[in-house]
Amino acid sequence: MCGRYVVATPFQQMALDFGAATEVEFAAHYNLAPTACVPVLWQRAEDDGALRLDVARWGLVPYWAKDPGIGVRAFNARMETADQKPMFRTAFVRRRCLLPADGYYEWRKGEGKTKQPMFIHSQDGAQLAFAGLYERWKDAEGRSLWSVSILTGPAAGDELAAIHDRMPLTVARDRIELWLDPELRDAERVRSLLDLDSVPAWTARAVGPAVGNVRNNTAELIAPLVADAENPAGGRETTGVQAREISGVQALF
Repeated sequence: MCGRYVVATPFQQMALDFGAATEVEFAAHYNLAPTACVPVLWQRAEDDGALRLDVARWGLVPYWAKDPGIGVRAFNARMETADQKPMFRTAFVRRRCLLPADGYYEWRKGEGKTKQPMFIHSQDGAQLAFAGLYERWKDAEGRSLWSVSILTGPAAGDELAAIHDRMPLTVARDRIELWLDPELRDAERVRSLLDLDSVPAWTARAVGPAVGNVRNNTAELIAPLVADAENPAGGRETTGVQAREISGVQALF
C-alpha cells in the first residue's frame, strides 16, 4: 500500500514536464498523507478535455456517498478488483488520473514490533506518475469536492516485496494519453496500461523515524539513514516543521 509519499519537483516544472496547463500552486511536500491535497494530472469534461495539473483531496469520495468521510479509507484501490468494487468501478473505466510523485514511504518489519521506514523511488531519480482514479462529490449546497485514490498492485521484485507486498502502480510516459482518455472504457485494456513489471526502475533506502509524524515536512525526511557515535543503529530523529499549506487552494471548491 501507499500511505505516504513525496512531491518535491516544483509545481510549474511538473506542468511543463507533462505538457499540462495549471493555475494553482503547490509547495514541495515530503510527507503527504491521506486527506491532504495532492497534485493530480487529468482530462476532465469540466475543462473541455484539456490536460491540466490541479490539486485534489487524497481519499476517494464517490459521487453517491452520503458523507465525504468515506474517503478516509479509500486512499488506495487494488488494481485487481477496482473495476468490480462499487467504490471504484465507475472511476476505473471513466475517470482516471495521474498523481506525480518523487517517491513514497513504506515500513519494513524488523525484530519484534520494530519497523524501519524506507523511501522508495526510481533509480535514476526521475519523477513518477502514479496511476490514480478521481471522483466529484457534491454537498447539499452544490459545492464540489474532487478526490483521488492511488491504484496499487503486487510488489515488483524481491527487494520491494521484502518491504511490503503491495506498491503504487505507475503509468509509462508513452501510455499517459491512453490512460487519461475517458473514452477508453474496457477494463482489461485499461489494466494493460499499468506498469506491473518495474523491477529495474525502483530502489529503496532506509530513512529516519521522523517521517512517522505527519507534521514533519522537510527534505531531511528522505535523507539516507546513517549511523553515528551517539546512535550506532542510525536514524537520528529530526524535529521537522509543520506541514506547509497549499497556497490559495482549498480541497472543497
